[in-house]
Amino acid sequence: NHSLHFMEDGASRNTTADFDDGPHMGCVIIPLIYFVVCVVGLGGNTLVIHVVLWYAKMESVTNIYILNLAVADELFMLGLPFLAVQNALSYWPFGSLMCRLVMTVDGINQFTSIFCLTVMSIDRYLAVVHPVKSSKWRKPPVAKTVNATVWAVSFVVVLPVVIFADVPAGMSTCNINWPEPATVWQAAFIIYTATLGFFAPLTVICLCYLLIIIKVKSSGRKVRATSTKRKQSERKVTRMVVIVVVAFVFCWLPFYMLNIVNLVATLPKDPSLFGIYFFVVVLSYANSCANPIIYSFLSDNFKQGFRKTLCRSTRRVQNQEPSRRETKVEELEASEISKIAQNGQGLEDPPCHSGTKPLPQDTHDSKKANGLQISYL
Repeated sequence: NHSLHFMEDGASRNTTADFDDGPHMGCVIIPLIYFVVCVVGLGGNTLVIHVVLWYAKMESVTNIYILNLAVADELFMLGLPFLAVQNALSYWPFGSLMCRLVMTVDGINQFTSIFCLTVMSIDRYLAVVHPVKSSKWRKPPVAKTVNATVWAVSFVVVLPVVIFADVPAGMSTCNINWPEPATVWQAAFIIYTATLGFFAPLTVICLCYLLIIIKVKSSGRKVRATSTKRKQSERKVTRMVVIVVVAFVFCWLPFYMLNIVNLVATLPKDPSLFGIYFFVVVLSYANSCANPIIYSFLSDNFKQGFRKTLCRSTRRVQNQEPSRRETKVEELEASEISKIAQNGQGLEDPPCHSGTKPLPQDTHDSKKANGLQISYL
């Protein structure tokens, strides 16, 4: 679990102990921040999932990958309340089994997020550099198979967490209980997660966009001469994916760098360092909140989908109000007509024609006539 790596060194193990006296940052502010990030992340990613699943036009290859990323971010948020409670209470109250489950889910979704971004970057490379050749592969069924593979690979990668996650004896926090020599296992795991979970995928991502830039520049005038609405759309999607990747790097690089520094050097027991640690952890979780915001600004389809979803209930109420007003007006009109009839007004017999007495005036016709003069807009 990325948020608990630092708990394994002596200085960080004393974090909760140093925050035990009265209400303070460790027991109040940090859990509150975790809960706020959790609520924002769950709300935003739930909206993304709903829009992709609800609107048929959203079923594109890129949006299927975005859906997978949103599901990973959604599940990633579920670990935050447990982390908040542990920080508030200064111990893990949920037991060993729950510790293993939470850390496993957290780890799987941490790796799934970066693997999703890697797949999206490869998809952008294929769409821009090899649009014709890749057309037979860039289809929704293939994208769904790739997503399933990403989850399977993520589970295999976090097997060490599945095996060793526990509440170690002598410690009250949920952590990874490494076998002896524990320091060697811990160092190997940090290198392992940093390599597979950040630097290797980031290398592939950078390579994809480097090749895209080379392709676009080498095409030069040819690309501009053949520019179409589709090419403009591809550029917008590529720009959106690039910004999502940049946001991921911005949010996760401090965490991995601090982990590596913690590996090669003994960090001092300084309160300011604890503040930095909590900041990089919250920043890494906050990345899951950023993606829905990016989609809403950079994707017209997502923007329209968000607007329709959020305004649907409002429109339903607005659509019901005219009918209620119309019913009320009609009731008032019927009441007025009834009063007129009871007072004997408006029922005078018109002159007879051909010795035939005409029928009394139809009150419904009167109502319809009056109704035609009323606007229900």
